Amino acid sequence: MVDIATRVWNHRWKIDPVVRSLIDTDFYKLLMCQSVFRNMPDTKVTFSLINRADHVPLARLIDEGELREQLDHIRSLSLTRGESTYLRGNTFYGKRQMFRPDFMEWLEGVRLPPYHLERVGDQYELTFEGAWPEVMLWEIPALAVLMELRGRAVLNDMGRFELQVLYARALTKLWEKVEVLQRVEGLRLADFGTRRRHSYLWQDRCVQALIEGLGEKFVGTSNCHIAMKRDIEAIGTNAHELPMVYAALAETDEELRAAPYKVMADWHEEHDGNLRIILPDTFGSREFLENAPDWLAGWTGMRIDSGDPVAGAEAAIEWWRARGEDPRQKLVIFSDGLDVDKIVELQKRFSGRVRVSFGWGTYLTNDFRGLAPDDALAPFSLVCKAASANGNPTVKLSDNPLKAMGPSDEIERYRRVFGVAPQERMDVFV
Repeated sequence: MVDIATRVWNHRWKIDPVVRSLIDTDFYKLLMCQSVFRNMPDTKVTFSLINRADHVPLARLIDEGELREQLDHIRSLSLTRGESTYLRGNTFYGKRQMFRPDFMEWLEGVRLPPYHLERVGDQYELTFEGAWPEVMLWEIPALAVLMELRGRAVLNDMGRFELQVLYARALTKLWEKVEVLQRVEGLRLADFGTRRRHSYLWQDRCVQALIEGLGEKFVGTSNCHIAMKRDIEAIGTNAHELPMVYAALAETDEELRAAPYKVMADWHEEHDGNLRIILPDTFGSREFLENAPDWLAGWTGMRIDSGDPVAGAEAAIEWWRARGEDPRQKLVIFSDGLDVDKIVELQKRFSGRVRVSFGWGTYLTNDFRGLAPDDALAPFSLVCKAASANGNPTVKLSDNPLKAMGPSDEIERYRRVFGVAPQERMDVFV
């Protein structure tokens, strides 16, 4: 087992680059990339970094030269022979050859496109522009780099013994959470923590703790590289990026209204079983479900990713019932800002009513709250989202208005087109 504190003390990032593999990313990125490669390979998309936590001055904490060095390193990465063999030959979600030969040939030759980095006050402006299948692969590694470099900036001022104590306390905190979850009957939990992790080594340590501590209750990780390394399931379906870009390409209000369902139709053609998971909240969950075609009710389940998770799951149950589906046969995946207490609460409330699963993210792989002076290692809300497609701005409404993204006039247009009712504001921590 790696001594993380000693590795941090040595400060040799060339031994431990933040991102060490092209598949050190969330599995759903690769699934979506294949879909985009098939359906919209020539669409030009721009991704932008958004720091929702202004109190974290990234440009003062992170040296620009070191950041560029890490980003340049990512651009040098390509699939290794072993990684290619894993993706081509492994079984994912019960399906062999999940990734088509033409996509794999493309992926084996891909390099990430250039980035644009500029300091603006105490923050960095970081953008990526290019063909959608290539540029979308920047999102997860870009977030991982910034989160880890921020952590390294804090750790750099600590002594060797202080680092040992810090990681011992963090490991104790992690294991105490595992011990609580051991007592939860019927639990199904996956690691969703790549994008805002403390570090690659810490995410890997968290996965090892879940493997040992939870056994069959731990169903896998979203991190494709760690899944390969630890011989566990790679978990992931699709994300808000797809409907955001599809909607930005719509030329009329009618096409805009239909865009989220066009995404689902394209996904339906490509995947079945547990990959048919609805993510309804991009432009408001209530409005999405009210206007959804009946065939979507036959999908396997739904991911609840913003707003009140109880209200979201209750709405999903009623929606299935109204369409003649048995909610007890459906899968509900909770994935927004989860920690142990919320996981226990949601499992207790919905067990037996639906099949419940959890995607545990930031508070699994980056919960150093209270462990460093001035809480300098506390996680914060950092995202990298598609900002435009073929020159048109993208919009995300979410079920929480504080998570809305896009130009204000476009946000209002989308609210009108999708008929989004007033929404409850909820604090965004991660």
